[in-house]
Amino acid sequence: MLLYTGGHETGKAGGGAAGGRTVISVVMPVRDAGSTIAAAVDSLLRQTEPAWELVAVDDGSTDASGAILDAYARRDRRIRVISGARRGLVAALNTGLSTARGALVARLDADDVCAPERLERQRRHLESRPALGLVASRVRFGGDPERAAGYARHVGWTNRLLTHEEISLARFVESPLAHPSVMFRRTLVERWGGYADGDFPEDYELWLRWLEAGVRMEKLPEPLLVWNDSPTRLSRCDRRYAREAFYRVKARYLARWLVAHNPHHPAVIQWGAGRITRKRAQHLVDQGITVEAFVDVDPLKVGRRIGGRPVLSPAELPSAGAAFVVSYVGSSDAREHIAESLRAAGYRCGVDYIAAA
Repeated sequence: MLLYTGGHETGKAGGGAAGGRTVISVVMPVRDAGSTIAAAVDSLLRQTEPAWELVAVDDGSTDASGAILDAYARRDRRIRVISGARRGLVAALNTGLSTARGALVARLDADDVCAPERLERQRRHLESRPALGLVASRVRFGGDPERAAGYARHVGWTNRLLTHEEISLARFVESPLAHPSVMFRRTLVERWGGYADGDFPEDYELWLRWLEAGVRMEKLPEPLLVWNDSPTRLSRCDRRYAREAFYRVKARYLARWLVAHNPHHPAVIQWGAGRITRKRAQHLVDQGITVEAFVDVDPLKVGRRIGGRPVLSPAELPSAGAAFVVSYVGSSDAREHIAESLRAAGYRCGVDYIAAA
C-alpha cells in the first residue's frame, strides 16, 4: 500500500510553481537517506526555476527519511511524498513516473545536489529543441578521487560526451549519462516505456532502449549536479550493476545495432584477443554475431589462431569498407589508441567500426 503526503502552503515556503503550473516533475527514490536527503531537497528549493514538483518515493526507509520528507512537504506544496513498503529501486522509479504531473521529468538521487540553475537550464534547452528527447549535464564527482579512482575515471569519461553523436556512439562502452543528471520528456515513457526490472542496470538499459528507438540526447557542458559516491550506492552492492550484467545488456543491444549498421553482418573482426576481452565478447557471439578474426598488438598472439580464428596485426587489417571492426578493449587509453589507428586506416566510427567494452 502506498501512502501519499501532500505539502500545504505556509507563507512563502509554499509558493509553488508560477501560476500553479507544474512543468517539471523531479523523481527521487529514497531509502534510508536521512543523512543526505535534506541537502538534496534544499538544492531544489534554491532552484531558479519555480515550476517544479518533487515526487519523493520513500521505498520502505527505516531511518528518519520519511519524517524529514514529510516536514518538507508541510512547508512547500510542491513536495509530494509517496510512502510504501520496500519494493526496490525500479518499482520506486516507475511509481514516481506514473504519478508525475509535469511534461518534463528530471531525476535526482537522495544523496546528490543540484546547482541552482539546473532545472531552468535543462528546461530551456529542451523547449528550444523540439527534436530533442533528453538532456543531461556534466557532473562534479562528489567522492574521494583516490579511493574511488574507477568511479572518478567514469565521471571524467561521461563528461567528455556532449553531443548526441558522441553519446550514441559511446553507448556500448559504458553508460554515457549520469542518471541523476537527466531531464527528459514524459512522452518518451508513454511511447517507449519506463524502467525495466531485470538482471541489468535499470538506467543503462533505459538509455540503450531509447537510443535504439531513435531518441536524441544531449548534455549541457556545465556541471549542474554533484554526483556523490556513497558507500551504499547500488552500483557498489547490487548484482544488477556487476560487470557481467553490463556486458550482457550491452551485447544484446549492440548485436541489434550491428544488424542495422554492419554491411557485413553477422561477420565482424574483433580488436582485442586477450582472454578477458574474449570472455566479454562471448556475450556478443551468444547473440549470433560471428567473429571472423582478432586484431592485437601483442607479438605473442599475432600470427596464432585462437578458437580457430586468426590473430592479425593492425597492419593486416582489411581495407576500410571490406570489414567491420568491433573494438572490445576495456582500457580507455587503449581504446583511444585503437580509434586513432582505425581512423588512420580510413575506418569511420559508426560506419566501419564501433567501440565496446
